[in-house]
Formats: sequence, C-alpha cells, structure tokens
Amino acid sequence: MGLVAEYEITCEHLPLVGVAAAVPGATLEVEIQFNHGDRPPFLVHATGESGTAVERAFESAAFVATYTLVGRAGETRRYKIRPAVGMDALLDDHLDDLDDLRALATTEAIVDRIRVTPNGWIQHGWFADREAFDEFRTFWVRNDDFRLRRLSRDGEPAAPGDGLTDPQREALRTAYGMGYFEIPRRASLDDVAAELGITASSLSERLRRAQTHLVETTVASTWPPLPDANKGPHD
Repeated sequence: MGLVAEYEITCEHLPLVGVAAAVPGATLEVEIQFNHGDRPPFLVHATGESGTAVERAFESAAFVATYTLVGRAGETRRYKIRPAVGMDALLDDHLDDLDDLRALATTEAIVDRIRVTPNGWIQHGWFADREAFDEFRTFWVRNDDFRLRRLSRDGEPAAPGDGLTDPQREALRTAYGMGYFEIPRRASLDDVAAELGITASSLSERLRRAQTHLVETTVASTWPPLPDANKGPHD
C-alpha cells in the first residue's frame, strides 16, 4: 500500500532557502518543471510579503538567473525563475553522492508540494510503498537533517494535526487517563476496553496501530538508527 508523507529537510544549500531567510514573513510554495533540462525552471507562489521585498531577495540570490512575475491572485504573486546553476552544481559540495540524488528521480514517488523555509524545504509527497519512502528518507538522513512531520497510508482517513484516526485518539486518551500506561498499571486492557465499549482484542489492535503511527512519525523519522555501544539492553 502507498504512503503519504510530509517531511522537513534542513539544508541551507537547497534552492531559494536564502530567499526565504531574507523575507521570513513570506510563504514560498515551489513547483519544479523537471522536464526542462538540467536547470529546470522554478514556479514560485509567494504570499505574506510585498512583491518588492520578494523580488529584491530574488535579485540578491546567486541561484536566480532571471525571474518573471507571471500573475497575481489576491495577495499571491506567481513567479517563474530561471536558475543560474543546476541542482548538481548547487549541492555538489554538500552531499556525499550526487549519483544517489539523481537516483531519487527514479524513485516511485511524486512530490506534489514544496514549501521553502529559512532552514530548508518542507515537502509533501506520495510514495508507492515503504521501500520507496525508505530510499528517499535514508538519503536525506545521511546528508542532512530529516524530520518526518506526518506519515499515513494512501487512502487512510487521518485526523487533523497528528494523523491518528478519531477511534485511535480516543483509545489513547482513555487508556492514558485510566492509568493503563503507568508503571505499575492502574487499569488493565479489559478495564479500558469496557470503558470504551469494545472488546479487549479490538482495543489492543487500536492501541498498536496508534502507537506504531506515532513512532513512525517521531523517533523513527531518523532511521536507520546509529548503534550506540554504550547503551545496555535495558536503556
């Protein structure tokens, strides 16, 4: 089953990060036209700052060769940027293997949203399976700071903000409130299940799914973990 992920890549050398740093009040959403050679144009939707401030930042950015204002809609300005350098040249000194970066283009994935921040990019993408997502994540973990913000299965209804379903959130809250997670426990699985009006087996599955999702979107976002010889078996 496919995965849908939102993640943050902290890398100040990514395109237009310097522009976002120069106009921190602006929101910069980017589309890349990859089918236009080794210097694909960038389509930038800018809101939250004056056009003058954004354009001044474009003019100061080494990445930008030329820019054109192609339209306005309310407070949003749409620009087309012609890069002065390609991604390879821009990132060559900052990544351990450009061939791996090029290989990501063949990953069974679609990145449909990119937001540029003063520290890097926040991306939203669709991945055909876990293997495709792990390939993408492993590359950026190895090269820069990767933080997974949200991960869900394709077609899975997710509650706003954390990706949990309503029943999963209710199960976690009830179990926590009744002391199921305390040491020692103040409530058993049967106690919590009775409170929710479901079977113990249903509750167990619901809690496992919720906990797995929370692990995947927090501590597991930096996979693969590095071994620590100083940690004992109970750390």
